[in-house]
Amino acid sequence: MNPTPSPSPQGWNLDHSYAQLPALLHERWKLIPVSAPRLVLFNHPLARTLGLNPETLDHPDHAPLVAGNSLPHGAQPIAQAYAGHQFGNFTGLGDGRALLLGEQITPTGQRFDVQLKGSGPTPFSRGGDGRAALGPMLREYLISEAMHALGIPTTRSLAVTATGDSILRRDGRLPGAVLTRIAASHIRVGTFEWAAAHQDPDTLKALTDYTLQRHYPHLTETDTPALTLLNAAIERQAALMARWLHVGFIHGVMNTDNVALSGETIDYGPCAFMDHYHPETTFSSIDRHKRYAYGHQSGIAQWNMARLAEALLPILHPNEDRALELANTAIASFPDLFQNHWLTGMRSKLGLFNAEPHDTTLIQSLLDWMQQTQSDFTNTFLTLTLTSTSALATAPFADPIFQTWHHQWHTRRTRQPQSPAESLTIMQAHNPVVIPRNHKVEEALAAASDHNDLNPLHRLLTVLATPHDHTTPIPTEFTEPAPPSTTPYQTYCGT
Repeated sequence: MNPTPSPSPQGWNLDHSYAQLPALLHERWKLIPVSAPRLVLFNHPLARTLGLNPETLDHPDHAPLVAGNSLPHGAQPIAQAYAGHQFGNFTGLGDGRALLLGEQITPTGQRFDVQLKGSGPTPFSRGGDGRAALGPMLREYLISEAMHALGIPTTRSLAVTATGDSILRRDGRLPGAVLTRIAASHIRVGTFEWAAAHQDPDTLKALTDYTLQRHYPHLTETDTPALTLLNAAIERQAALMARWLHVGFIHGVMNTDNVALSGETIDYGPCAFMDHYHPETTFSSIDRHKRYAYGHQSGIAQWNMARLAEALLPILHPNEDRALELANTAIASFPDLFQNHWLTGMRSKLGLFNAEPHDTTLIQSLLDWMQQTQSDFTNTFLTLTLTSTSALATAPFADPIFQTWHHQWHTRRTRQPQSPAESLTIMQAHNPVVIPRNHKVEEALAAASDHNDLNPLHRLLTVLATPHDHTTPIPTEFTEPAPPSTTPYQTYCGT
């Protein structure tokens, strides 16, 4: 993985290590121009991190660079091939509406994929138009940047560019757009499934070695690369699931093609954040059986890791029985890994530093009360974080059940050496003041898509950029759940 020697004046320093993998995994393709590219959003801080020149790129003349009408210096577009279990059903997929331009090498030597999403049909489009609507691309920009601010591993968004073309979706004709997505890589569980489905162990080995080198370089000195990769991916997925649950995030499409081996959150289609706590909460219009509900996400993550293990079986061990034994042992480690990450984070949300045997019961008692009283997930923990206890005398906290729990929690905190001030500090770091409230997200997207008004979107982005700032007042419109409605909130894939 040798970086290219000299960046362009705009800062592009693209390399193409993934394109050196076997041809089964990718196909060279050409960009398809759009009618009238226009920059809608450009991420200046991210551009600087990548070593790009935002003052040069955030200009109308350079909109074609992030829309597909022209190529950044050194770009060599490829469509990546992968499969996936979608709602449990296996299918061949691939980049049906995206192209990888290359890997940007940053000034610090880091490597990030630069991908155009919504850039037009590819060999994997399966009859689709390969395009994307403005609303879903703005949603991905907004939510991915909010997740980044919350400290959760995620792909990020460099730009959203309107295309000047309309596309046909279930809601009729919508304005088109292209998202420039930045990722540690776009290697997915489905990438390994693709190679396994083609019964190509050489490609599986090459992909395994490449993924270890790119995402787990400290683990490359191993005699068991496939098993090492499997265990490392399981650990990162367990940690990621816990982080999602700590902030009430619901992905919505946890298919294996949306599980990145880097451990980043990827694909923000029908995702949403939970207001009132309930483990069965789901918002996706296509998740009719609640497969990917809030409380099911860790179990689904383990299921997805089992699919990775199945794909790796041909190279886990020469003996099939031993390979299966190794795979099952690795997958069986997931629940404990997840529980440890979840419990550690929940202790932090409650200001607890040490571990006691009954902490799980204490935490679950709070969650049970929140479910019974339909309490807001984020604001309950935020109220516990406040230095003033006056709020605890009002509904729903005046409930005797909660007051009993609160006394138990207070007593538990006295059994640790850290001071109340230290406890408050860790709570503030783990309990956000603000999350992307679904109704505010929809308001901002509707204003941008329907009325070309970006002001609500920029206001929301500004508020979400510092979710753990407990000193700057935030308007209550951003911190309160949506008013009661007879229409359940739903999200859609956008394809």
